[in-house]
This record gives sequence, C-alpha cells and structure tokens, in this order.
Amino acid sequence: MATGICEKCAQLLKDFVVYVKRLSSEFVQKITDCIKDLSRCSCLRKKRATSASYISEQHERQAAHALLNHLDTVDYPLPVALLEPYTTLLLSNDLEVQRITTRSLVHLLVKNKVSKEQVIETGLLMPLLEMLQSGDPTVQCNSCQCVASLASSDSNREAIVSADGVIPLLVSAKSYDPRVQQNAVWALLNLTQSERTMRVLCQEGAIPLLALLLQSSNYEVQFYSCSALSNIATVPDHHPKMLGIGDRFLLKSLLTLMSSSVQKNASQACRCLQILSGNVVTQEQLMHLDCVLPLKALLSSPTPPLTESAIALLSGLATHQPNREGLVSEGLVQVIGQLLLCHRSSSIINHSVVIITNLSSTSEGQQAVMDSECLTGLLKALVSSVTSEETVLCVTSCLHHLTSWDLLQSHLATKITPEHVSSLVKFSAQMDNPELSYRSASIISKLKMNDHVIQLLKPHYAAISEYILMYLKNQEVRFQQLSIVTLCNLKKDGEFSVVMSGGVLEEQLKRVHAQTEQTRQLLQMIQIPPSS
Repeated sequence: MATGICEKCAQLLKDFVVYVKRLSSEFVQKITDCIKDLSRCSCLRKKRATSASYISEQHERQAAHALLNHLDTVDYPLPVALLEPYTTLLLSNDLEVQRITTRSLVHLLVKNKVSKEQVIETGLLMPLLEMLQSGDPTVQCNSCQCVASLASSDSNREAIVSADGVIPLLVSAKSYDPRVQQNAVWALLNLTQSERTMRVLCQEGAIPLLALLLQSSNYEVQFYSCSALSNIATVPDHHPKMLGIGDRFLLKSLLTLMSSSVQKNASQACRCLQILSGNVVTQEQLMHLDCVLPLKALLSSPTPPLTESAIALLSGLATHQPNREGLVSEGLVQVIGQLLLCHRSSSIINHSVVIITNLSSTSEGQQAVMDSECLTGLLKALVSSVTSEETVLCVTSCLHHLTSWDLLQSHLATKITPEHVSSLVKFSAQMDNPELSYRSASIISKLKMNDHVIQLLKPHYAAISEYILMYLKNQEVRFQQLSIVTLCNLKKDGEFSVVMSGGVLEEQLKRVHAQTEQTRQLLQMIQIPPSS
C-alpha cells in the first residue's frame, strides 16, 4: 500500500478490493459509496501540495483501474447503478483516468453490456461531448466512438442534438487524427438516420464537409460520408444545397468514388447518384460528365450488389427521353444483353427490362436490340426456374412492348424455342394473374407465322384454343379483342382452322358475333350528334 494517505482512506481501499472480488448483494451500493467517499476525503483533494497531489492522482488511477477492469470482465448486462462511477471518473482532471474510463465505456457499448439509453439517462452524454474537445487524441477518439454508438437509436439522436452535440462532432470530423475523424463521421452518419437530426446537421453546414470528405484517403471515412449524403439525398429539399456546391463538386466526387477499388464505396456512390438523379437537371449534368462509361464498367463487376447499384442508376437515366440517344450510342444495349445472359438476380433483370423498353423507343434503339443478346437474355429469364412471378411479369411486359415493332417481331421468331412457347402458353391460361396472362397471349398473337413458328405452336393448338375460348367469355373487351387477333394470326396455318372448325370455339365466336351485331344495331338507334 502506498504511503502518505490517512488511515481512513487506506481502509476504504482495502474494503474496495474486497467488494470487487466478492460480488455480494451489496456490491453496487458499496462501490458507489466507496468512490464517493474517496473523492470527498481531504487527502485526495487537488488543493494539497504537489507530492500529495501526485499521490492522490495515483490512487485515483488505481481505483479507476480496479473498478473498470472488473466491469470489463462482467458478461451480463450491467445494472444502471454501476454506471454512476463513470460520471465521476469522466470529470477527472487526470488524462490517464479519462483515457481508461472512455476506453472502458467503449468496451461496454461495443459488447452490449450496457443499454445505450441508460448511458444517456445516467448523464454521461455531456461529459462525453465535452471530451470531444480534449487535447488528447485517445480521449477524443474514445469519446467520438461512444457518441457514435449512442447515436444508433432515435431517442439518443434527439438527446445528442438537444445537447448541442452537432458542432463538436463537425469539428472532430475535421481532425487530423484519422481515428478521431473516422469515429466523428460515423457519428454524423448515425445522426442522418432521423429526419429531424438530419435537418439540424444540414443547417449547421454538414453537407459541404461530407462532400469534401468523399476525397479522404481513409476508405471508412469515404464510406460513412457517402452513406450520410445518400441519407440526406432522400429528402429532396436538401438537393439544392447538395448540388449547389461549386462546379458540380459533389457529382464529380461521387463519380470518382464510383470507380473506387473498395466495392462498398463504389456501390454507395452509385446509390447516392441514383437518388439525386430523380432530378432531370442532375441527369443532364451526369450525362455531360460522361457517367455512362464508368457505369458500364461496373456492370461487369463480379459483385452483384455493385452491379445492381450501377444498373439502378442507368435505369433511372434511361427513363428520361433526352438521355436515350446518348445511352444507345455508348453501347449500353449490348452490355445489358450480355448481363441478362449471366445474371439471374430479379433486381438486375427488372432494371434491364426498364432500360431495354425505354431505349427501344427509337429506330436506333430497336436496331441495337437486334444486334445484341437482349432478346435471348429476356427469353432465358422467361423460362428460368429461379425467376419470380413479378419478374416474369416484367419480362413479358418488355417482350410485349418489343413485339409491337415489325423489325423485332421477325427477330423474336428466329430466337424462340419450344421451351419458350410452352411457358407463354402456360402463362396465357393463368387468369388469376390477368396482366401476365394478357401479355403472354399478346406475344403469341404477334409471332410471325413462318414454318419455324408454326411447328412450335402446333403441339399447343388445343391449349391455345382453351384460353382463347376463356378470353371470348371474359367481360373485359381487351381479352375478347386479343382472342380474335390471335385467331386471325393462327388461321394462317390451315391446320389450326381445321382444329377450330365445328367446335365449341367456333360456336362461341358466333355468339360473340351475334352479340356484337345486336350491340351495333342498338347503337344505331341512338342519335349521336357529330363531334364538333
């Protein structure tokens, strides 16, 4: 035992060790009382002589080490009462005590040995925020990590903002110490998880800082900054501030980050650009900044999340008509065709469908589809066992759109196989999903009836007749019309005419014809004035 302290404190320290080891029912109260009594005793006060002060600091460190080392070994969640000594220790003037106390609190939070809400309720937030301004990097780093961890819940985020914690965090995010900066930006990211705290961040100038940090050499800082900006971008009211930074600085920085070798950073940059590209002006600026080339490169990534982020952004760009010519000329259609051949992800297929549908609206786009593997890829997705019903609906919608062009009708007829025809016939009969049924039957109705197609359809004439009959009885006019269009196409094969002749299908056609004629006569009885 060190010399120079009173007998009372010596006994208290002995008692302290006993209490720590024993973990009796009185443990919590005894530890708290012990710390309080030690802090009140005159032999440990800072006003004593230098030698006494040194001794008191040593004893304060010993007490802190003993308590915190024990708490760090406890496996179960700590009672809230055990957090009370942390308040006293955080307010210590001794840097070493501050270091070990903040480090211990980090450990408790990381290991979930203490409730984050209880840390706030115990009053530890204010000392932690004050320590963000410490001159000691270790104390700053630990404090930032504690605040970042606390900011992971809604109520704690509100508490941090209410305690004026935003400015100290923004200052810490400019730190030259990489550990301090990383933890501070992590805390800022967590504060963007709630709209109100996000708004306060933006009011205090977080957007330019986060944009600047995209160029950090620290990959984690880049990721946290980009993720925070993505969250902010979900609120359109913040877009003017984000895009108003001089000379399209944010868009350029995001495009640069999109080419990062760190996949999660590139993916997050794509996500942020995708959110911002809901703005037509932003889309035009991105096209002007030659965004297509790096996005095409990302489509070849072996990492599906990165590919999905890139194609989502391209899908958004393709919806804006002025961008389509540029996207076609950049060879995007060919890349999408290759992508469909090797990816079965529903997200990738759905976005590919959007791109193909939009880019085929011009003659150049239709030719590009002809020259690519798009139709082959779409047909492959149509019959894939892993394709969801929602994705099949998207694929049939795209094929239905493509068959409205004569050029692509002929091309489809050369690509289609027995397996594709079987799937389309099966889907056509599924009236529990009217859209899928209608689009599948519509594709069949537009097939060019050459020898190849006729041979593919013949085995299914009976099944096709059944769904045509079902369509003729349907109350929706579009199904009745589609059945007639299909019949007109199939009757180009004389064998189908023989199958249909004299059967139930022909009888139903006669009834529909009679009903239509009756409706026509009734309409003639109504005097409808000519339109002006």
